[in-house]
Amino acid sequence: MERRRWWAGLALAGVLVITGVACRVEVYPDDTTPGSSATAQPVPALAESLTPTVTPTPRPTLTPIQPRLITPTPTRHWYQLYFPAVASSALESPLPTPEPEATPTPTPIPTPVWPEPLSAPGPSKLGLHVVRNNSPLIMEFIRRVRPAVVKAVDDVGWLGDVKLVSPETVTIGRLAPTHQDMNGDPAVAAQAFVAEQMARYQLNPGVDYWEGWNEPDPNEKMGWYAAFEAERARLMAQHGFRVAVGGFAAGVPEYDEFVAFIPAIEVAARYGGILTLHEYGAPTLDFAVGSALPGRPAYADRGILALRYRWWYRDFLVPRGLDIPLVISEAGIDGVLMAGQRPGPNGLGWQEFSDYWDHQGIVGGIEGYIRQLAWYDAELRQDEYVIGFSLFTAGAIGQWMTYDVTNYLPQLAFYVAGQ
Repeated sequence: MERRRWWAGLALAGVLVITGVACRVEVYPDDTTPGSSATAQPVPALAESLTPTVTPTPRPTLTPIQPRLITPTPTRHWYQLYFPAVASSALESPLPTPEPEATPTPTPIPTPVWPEPLSAPGPSKLGLHVVRNNSPLIMEFIRRVRPAVVKAVDDVGWLGDVKLVSPETVTIGRLAPTHQDMNGDPAVAAQAFVAEQMARYQLNPGVDYWEGWNEPDPNEKMGWYAAFEAERARLMAQHGFRVAVGGFAAGVPEYDEFVAFIPAIEVAARYGGILTLHEYGAPTLDFAVGSALPGRPAYADRGILALRYRWWYRDFLVPRGLDIPLVISEAGIDGVLMAGQRPGPNGLGWQEFSDYWDHQGIVGGIEGYIRQLAWYDAELRQDEYVIGFSLFTAGAIGQWMTYDVTNYLPQLAFYVAGQ
């Protein structure tokens, strides 16, 4: 059978499928039909079939079958354009008119309620650690309550504004160093460190004290680190700057290691410097208070995490007349201390412990956290050498978001103002 053009076949196939008519076409040699008296001729051999004397039968001219086009309407489907017979009452029902999407009504952001501004700093020693000054709530908190201390990391220029609205607030700045390596000559390392950061020190006069390294854990190299910090204090004094030495992490150093750091405190005291430490607890801030350090007796008002500073002052610094001002430059709830290692990329901040507190019958949420901070604040007020503590953290970014207190600064302000 001769091949038809593809479009004609398509139209025919569609009609056959829709109408359900089945056709069987038989082909006979030389167009012989059934019942004809003509005798079928044998098929010639291959050589004979290629003889050029054979004249081919001309192909009939076929008129293309044009599909019936129907102007689409809302009640027509695409296949009805070509096969109108398939239309049914079910398909003739009008298409639903789409409902316009309702424009959501934005939820109004409540205006924060603040306490009346304090005319002078109050007795509370609660201050702020700020990763980035990325919210107007941060400066408003400072205007309202004039906190004891504010610490900023890298983003330090705005501390000049802090001094304008609250001159009594002690400001601490830290710039991230390119490395922290306890090798080589400690004096040479201190000189390189100060030279690397001096230009930024000079651009930021709003900083009262400059920290150096962040959370070092020198262990057997405590003597090296003490020499580094002592030289840094001397160099900074030559340029008119004051330092905060130490910067130790929570739970650091060990009791017998602290003795080797005393030479750095002696130099810092000579040049008007201070000591900074970090103190955290988990799952509550007072976790392990009353526990003893290895080889030492237990005291109800000292801890191995929070209130650890009392070991250094009461056993070493006060007896030597070296009780220089102290700032706990990071404080709060940090799950790394309970788990032994940070569980996942973000750690466990105070917000993640809120459900745990509820489970244990401890008030959760920001109210529960403020109660824990109030306990810590009351403890620090008993020691005159403590300037304050920087609550970690406001202006959080990245991995520090579960520690963030930015949206709760009005509640914190009411606590500070009420002391």
